[in-house]
Amino acid sequence: MTKLSYYTATTLDGFIADPDDSLDWLLRQEQDTAGPLNYDEFIMTIGAIVMGSTTYEWILGHEGATGAPWPYSMPAWVMTSRTMKPPADADVRFASGDVRPVYGAMVGAADGKDLWVVGGGELVGLFADAGLLDELIVYVAPVTLGAGRSLLTRRLDLELLETHRNGAFVASRYGVVGRLREDQPTSESS
Repeated sequence: MTKLSYYTATTLDGFIADPDDSLDWLLRQEQDTAGPLNYDEFIMTIGAIVMGSTTYEWILGHEGATGAPWPYSMPAWVMTSRTMKPPADADVRFASGDVRPVYGAMVGAADGKDLWVVGGGELVGLFADAGLLDELIVYVAPVTLGAGRSLLTRRLDLELLETHRNGAFVASRYGVVGRLREDQPTSESS
């Protein structure tokens, strides 16, 4: 069965990018590319991806600025309300509104493989709201930013499935149990 994952890195205080959308904090961290929960093994299981427009523009601005081709070989969806242009020689599609039809199209295009929400936190939240998010794979870096783009903007009940050290990171995989209601107590309020 196809599953939808959020595979990302975050700071210890829960940010995936700084207030200027920089990932400099991430790119300077030591990592074993063949270590636990590594990207190369993960990406081989992925048949379709989805991202928000900020992530899309960051990829174009950083990967494209070096002259590198679009980094993904599988179909990609970008959730945006703006008119945007896809990169040449890449299967990039644009959508807006409800994520459920996008999810259905992604499953159809993935040819039996899994799906990845590349980023960001609000987009992941929309998939979680629709009951479509299955797991989070999170690399936590020994960095605090104090502000920036949040890892996730929803209250979720998660189950820790595995955790490892990978270089400077704590890498963990969580299953999504469900949404926490706003009136449901957290450990801070109980």
